[in-house]
Amino acid sequence: MMNMRKEKDSLGERMIPSDSYYGIQTLRAIENFPVSGRRERPELVKAYVVVKKAAALVNMQLAVIDEKRGSAIVKAADEIINGNLSDQFPVDLFQAGAGTSFNMNINEVIANRALEILGKDKGSYDYLNPNDHVNRSQSTNDTFPTASHIAILIESNSLLTILSNLAHAFQYKGQEFSNIPKSGRSHLRDAMPIRLGDEFYAYGSAIRRAEKRIHERRKNLLEVAIGGTAVGTGVNVPPMYRERVIEKLAELTSFKLTPAYDSLEIIQSRSQMSSFSGALKELALELIRIANDLRLMGSGPTAGLNEIHLPPVQPGSSFMPGKVNLVMPECLNIISFQVIGNDTAVSFVTQAGQLEINVMTPLMISNILESISLFNNFLPVFQTHCIEGILTDEKRLRIIAEMNPSLATLLFPKIGYLKAAEFAREAMETKQSIKDLSVMKGILTIDEADKFFNIMNVSKNRYLKEC
Repeated sequence: MMNMRKEKDSLGERMIPSDSYYGIQTLRAIENFPVSGRRERPELVKAYVVVKKAAALVNMQLAVIDEKRGSAIVKAADEIINGNLSDQFPVDLFQAGAGTSFNMNINEVIANRALEILGKDKGSYDYLNPNDHVNRSQSTNDTFPTASHIAILIESNSLLTILSNLAHAFQYKGQEFSNIPKSGRSHLRDAMPIRLGDEFYAYGSAIRRAEKRIHERRKNLLEVAIGGTAVGTGVNVPPMYRERVIEKLAELTSFKLTPAYDSLEIIQSRSQMSSFSGALKELALELIRIANDLRLMGSGPTAGLNEIHLPPVQPGSSFMPGKVNLVMPECLNIISFQVIGNDTAVSFVTQAGQLEINVMTPLMISNILESISLFNNFLPVFQTHCIEGILTDEKRLRIIAEMNPSLATLLFPKIGYLKAAEFAREAMETKQSIKDLSVMKGILTIDEADKFFNIMNVSKNRYLKEC
């Protein structure tokens, strides 16, 4: 028989496994929400416990919790922040109540570990209580969004560094390919030639722009709801608590956190998190576009464009020997699709708040943290296993670019648009280059044609110094 202990809440009594650090309200959540088996992410657990630590420190300063109990709470919080008791947070991410179940799970685990530190039995809530002490001066409604903001700020630090590195890798590859002409394409049809390096440099610019959007929207998350308690009015909060707890959180996290401009609005609305999620979606859309370009340019080897050669990282077929697929951009597409799906759910959550609270925040933060994690895990691998190893066949690209009928565009200021269009059509029919045709027709001499149709002059290099 499992050893059990009895706990009581406002709905009655229940038996809890004696070795569990969570308590009765967590047990009810386990029973009520056996949905996915997916818990709130460990990044949120850590951020939430940091909030509890800051609150305990300030509550001791303001003498609303005695030093003995408060110090035990802080010590228990530190242990969890350092990775202990990670198996004690079983509440499903699909939960109701604005995250109250998760908040109480945090409160109970901290309370029971603090009781142990004080030499008392778990569940001795008459001495140290999850609500009265660990949750003192707090509500789920102000702590959950505060912890969510902090978790995103922490995890997005790595993402910004990763994006900067990826942008540099694209632009370094652009420098490597800076003297290689290739046919441009619009509507998937031949267009004026460009440099292969310009194409890759532009990919890097797109990543840098997406990085900048994430950085800018991240600033909104520095405003935090803590101190507003249930509906933003700060009821049951001692004087100076709000200011001091934000100062303490800023100290603990190294972020320049500030009180919300409007404490009611920040509890009612999840717009800051939604905006950040939108920036992740916009990054995903750019990555899909770039991945699709890489797949097109790498298609082949005989029936595709075959303009670039992505590193072979694994056999491509269990049935066709020797086949190698473009698996890295394929995986990037799949990840980006998931991020877009996550943001769609976040959008529904954003509009689902009613009156003084949005009760759907647990799903929102889980989706955002998952999106960040997917990018953080894969983009460095994508950079090293794909982008940095891309090769090309310069001779082949140059020949194709020189045969491009769109070079007739260079002639139309000299002979008119309609005549240039006839040149382009004749070049395609006779499989001649526009250069050769212009010499054959007596429009240009050989020397003039060599200068006029110099591919490297047609495609203007535009690299920046930092490349």
